[in-house]
Amino acid sequence: MAVQTTYDFDQMLSNAREAYGEELMHMADDGLEFYFTYTDNVAPSSSAGLFVKKYSERCFNFGIAEANQVGASAGLALSGKVVFAQVFGPFLSLRAADQIHTDIAYNDVNVRLIGTHAGVTAAGGPTHNCIADLALYRAIPNLTVVVPADAGQCVKMIRLSMEHKGPMVIRIDRGGSPNVYADNDYELRFGKAIETVAGTDLSIISAGSSVYWSMMGARILKDKYGISARVVDMHTIKPLDTDMILKCASETKNIVTVEEHSINGGLGGAVAELLLESGFGGKFKRIGLPDEFAVLGDPDEVYKYYGMDPEGIASRVEKLMNG
Repeated sequence: MAVQTTYDFDQMLSNAREAYGEELMHMADDGLEFYFTYTDNVAPSSSAGLFVKKYSERCFNFGIAEANQVGASAGLALSGKVVFAQVFGPFLSLRAADQIHTDIAYNDVNVRLIGTHAGVTAAGGPTHNCIADLALYRAIPNLTVVVPADAGQCVKMIRLSMEHKGPMVIRIDRGGSPNVYADNDYELRFGKAIETVAGTDLSIISAGSSVYWSMMGARILKDKYGISARVVDMHTIKPLDTDMILKCASETKNIVTVEEHSINGGLGGAVAELLLESGFGGKFKRIGLPDEFAVLGDPDEVYKYYGMDPEGIASRVEKLMNG
């Protein structure tokens, strides 16, 4: 059954980068013990910057040495504390891959790597796009990988991660994404997807900010084409909610994935692997960034260029469904 969503929220924006810092402050004020490591992109005026100022004894700045930061975070975690580490997302996956693999995952330590500026939200072009990270993270043992759909869900994940055993990547965008959920009064469990829109003709499985685009695309599909699209927030990429995916395959027969990531190796690849191994015979399509270095532009322009905006999603789904 679908949860309560805002849905008519076109201008209701949230900022996960600010929300996670505010939640760290709340958790510290509540007496929870953890360390925080960060890079120079934490502005003093931001919520994380205010947390650093108030709790400086538990915070460590590593400048622009991301690999060193990830390695040191593993060392801090070996002391028995949970560590939250904010790292610029493109550099987290590309520059600190060895440390994530060997220091964090191999030692199975309680580090929460908060990778910011996911997808193309950095708006800095190919060198600053974060489009291959999920493919890397999925292949590394012990890593739990979550992608909050909005700031409220990010807050829930930050708090819930204090109870989680082992390393985790929390992938968030630069900021300013629309709210998906009307409030935080819903159950969130790692590894358990959430149906945000009910539908019978196909299922759109998405994660992160793409959940919003998928929901709006589902509205267009219904109003313009008479197609009933279910939308699923697959907020946990690893471990994947295989039960939800197979349920969608059984009930709606057709599956589309939408993600702000390369179509290679991300959510779409994970879903396709499961469906093929289960004998799926319906229609399937991956919507995401193609196998190329993305064009330079504002994120909304990039989404439209690649057919990842609501109209693009609806058009591509309609072509899939009607041949």
